[in-house]
Amino acid sequence: MRYIRAASLLCSLSKKPRAMARVLLLNGPNLNLLGTREPAVYGSDTLETIEKRAAAVARECGHELLTFQSNAEHELIERIHRAKAEGVAFLVMNPGAFTHTSIALRDAVLATGLPLIEVHLSNTHAREAFRKHSYFSDIAVGVILGLGAYGYEAAIRAAAQRLARPA
Repeated sequence: MRYIRAASLLCSLSKKPRAMARVLLLNGPNLNLLGTREPAVYGSDTLETIEKRAAAVARECGHELLTFQSNAEHELIERIHRAKAEGVAFLVMNPGAFTHTSIALRDAVLATGLPLIEVHLSNTHAREAFRKHSYFSDIAVGVILGLGAYGYEAAIRAAAQRLARPA
């Protein structure tokens, strides 16, 4: 577990954030089935477990993590629209299948002006051809692919480092 110990130092070694920030973790369609859905591709961790670990990393870094999952595109869009008014400073999102189809979800992210890290459990570039295109990668400050559930923790740490940068 050397990488976990080294990773946990990232928050403590980076500059302390000016203030606690809110980070919104969004998960798209079918991610509520994690743990049972194609474990050979997506792993055996449940979404609840992934969210709890991500929240612990956010707390360790001095931030608050809000989470939301929906199988409905309009609900994800509405959640993104509310984010800025609720003081959210950063988005971390696994859009699921909407990665490859949703211009509307992309436009919602752009409308908020919030920085985004895109996360995927699997390496989408090593899968079917239609999964290679993302409507989010070019607007994201970072993209994490293929690290499994740990990718979420890495995304929260990366968001914390970005939030610690001077404005």
